[in-house]
Amino acid sequence: MSIWRLLWTKSTTTAISSISKTSTSPNSTFSQFRQLSTSFLVTKIPKKFRKKRKKKDFPRTKLVQTQPNIIPYFENILVRDTHFRFLTKTKEFLSKQPHHVLRLDDAGKLHQQLGFPRGRKIVRSLQRHPSIFEIYRHTDGKMWFGFTDFMEQLLEEESCVMNQMENDRVNVVRKLLMMSKDKRIPLSKIYHNRLLFGIPEDLRDRIGKYEDYFKVFVEEDGRRVVELVNWDPTLAVSALEKEYMVDEDKVKRAFKFPIKHGKALDLDEGDERKLNLLYTLPLVSPYSNGSKLDLWTVEAEKFRVGLIHEFLSLTLEKRAYIHNLVEFKDEFCLTKHTYQMLLKQPRTFYLAGTEMNWCVFLKDGYGEDGVLLNKDPQVLFNEKLYGYAGMKVLEPTSLVNET
Repeated sequence: MSIWRLLWTKSTTTAISSISKTSTSPNSTFSQFRQLSTSFLVTKIPKKFRKKRKKKDFPRTKLVQTQPNIIPYFENILVRDTHFRFLTKTKEFLSKQPHHVLRLDDAGKLHQQLGFPRGRKIVRSLQRHPSIFEIYRHTDGKMWFGFTDFMEQLLEEESCVMNQMENDRVNVVRKLLMMSKDKRIPLSKIYHNRLLFGIPEDLRDRIGKYEDYFKVFVEEDGRRVVELVNWDPTLAVSALEKEYMVDEDKVKRAFKFPIKHGKALDLDEGDERKLNLLYTLPLVSPYSNGSKLDLWTVEAEKFRVGLIHEFLSLTLEKRAYIHNLVEFKDEFCLTKHTYQMLLKQPRTFYLAGTEMNWCVFLKDGYGEDGVLLNKDPQVLFNEKLYGYAGMKVLEPTSLVNET
């Protein structure tokens, strides 16, 4: 580019000097100078040759896993969650309304509670599930929507499942309390995460029937807290401890807590594995008091890893989102470095989704085909509901016969 500038400068200087000698009129000088255009010079790089700027990665959009490490069937489960978010949220919200109906104008303002995109019309989401929701004109002249008759039958079936599994859900709550540092958890936290464990909507009413297990009291700030009454040693056995009795080698390979050592030791791969194994075992029981452990020690990290493993084993689908774990952060002595801690244990945990909204899976809970090994009756019901929700045409008689 410097050569072009040099040539242009010389040619321009020569032209100007010759024009000034031949003409003294300002107008003639300007008209002749305009003929010396530089438009033929390439002053900008053509668009096709410009380097494309790499877009910045934001936690909201940046995936946790990179391409070589992605496990498709785990990621697909999150896609399914997104697809049925409206169904799940609207089912929960509408079930609490009188007569299971809601005015359409009111529903259009509840995009967050019902799980449809802000700025979109709720009708579009309702029309995706014609076998679940129906829209009708009420006697007041307004448009309302509610459950179909077939969906009402499904809700009764789900209620039966809840009743059958009540004892198991009670034990889940007891184990959660036994893992907490003070053996007490605000009732609202368990309620907010009830779908994770299959706990019924009327948790507050049902928990009062078990005075031998739970005690509910109100704190000074008005929060209702559920406290453990009796410690049961038969429940204080983690899933890892049970598995250790069956397959000791598998549990030894499940976690890795590497330690730094000097190069002077000159350890080969086998010796280094044995040294790390000394720090891996024994694991710290999630039913011990983690608040008494020094925060940044190996024992404290073992406790937190084991606690999350036990927490996931209590869930219906052996997985939990970040907001589920953060909800119990204080009760379970978790730190803000939980995300990095789980990434260091890829043999046992798989983190899917984005860095801002990640979901942790318990790998042992799934087979090689990505299917849950042991499906809870509530999981089987949910899968059936998703199947009916995807149907375009409703045939009540045939569907009831299938159930």
